[in-house]
Amino acid sequence: MIVTVTPNPSFDRTLHLESFEVGQVHRAIDVTVEAGGKGINVSRALALSGVASTCVFPAGPDDGNQMRSLLGAIDGFTWHTVDTGTAVRTNVTVIDDSGHTTKLNEPGAALGDAELEQLLASVAEATAGADWLAGCGSLPPGLTTEFYSLLAEQGRAAGVKMAIDASGAALRAAVDGNVALIKPNRDELADVVGRDLLTLGDVVDAAVDVRNGGVGGVVVSLGSSGAVLVDDSGVIHGTAPTNIVKNTVGAGDAFLAGFLAGGGAGPDALASGLSWGRAAVQSASTSFPPATDEDRAAVSLTEEIDRSLRVGHE
Repeated sequence: MIVTVTPNPSFDRTLHLESFEVGQVHRAIDVTVEAGGKGINVSRALALSGVASTCVFPAGPDDGNQMRSLLGAIDGFTWHTVDTGTAVRTNVTVIDDSGHTTKLNEPGAALGDAELEQLLASVAEATAGADWLAGCGSLPPGLTTEFYSLLAEQGRAAGVKMAIDASGAALRAAVDGNVALIKPNRDELADVVGRDLLTLGDVVDAAVDVRNGGVGGVVVSLGSSGAVLVDDSGVIHGTAPTNIVKNTVGAGDAFLAGFLAGGGAGPDALASGLSWGRAAVQSASTSFPPATDEDRAAVSLTEEIDRSLRVGHE
């Protein structure tokens, strides 16, 4: 069982346009609304691929019901909703026919001490017997940047391994919390180590530095440049190229889901994450389709690191 925590869930509204120009009026070709937030995306991707998962998230009663309705019935997918009495934010994504993606994210509803206690209690209940606990996404107003560190401490006490997919101060605090795994992209890792990461060698060195600080494993998603894993298995660079890119939003969530489903460490996990991420970018929706044999066949792993290779990000 893999449990995810999404402290700042959202209604994800996606508008598909023929073209997008700042300052102009546009008419959408198509509009979709989905229950979103990084942890929710991870849990949904796991369940759609046959891996049992539970997601924990805060939401007021009405919005909580709407979120659950949008999530629908998926075998192996359950949730714990913490009643905050406040509205869930709406995030807007604009995708044009050129493949450009623009995101507009609201800050989210503020959570106080009472909601924090309820959230931690729900996580404790959900993680009974779980293998992994994944804390995912931004923190809403009111939550301390130590939130993921608190989750990690709680998870360790329960014998559950902790993975973090976050950014900024929340990720920096989690790195100091002795977690089993972090999954930053290039820019997020650069923020942790306080320097630019332009090449694959830069990324590897930064990941090694973070591991030396006490993190069990670092897997860095690099968009079209693939991903790098630094853990007890060594240093591995992997790619899964595709010529079909419909939507990059949530690809990192699909990658993390696949990585955890593949065991959460080592080359098999990296290959699984890359194949799931490849499947995700070929879908216009964040209801990610399972990886196919073609996705898995596209994965290439190497321990021969081209340190001079220039790398991108998600």
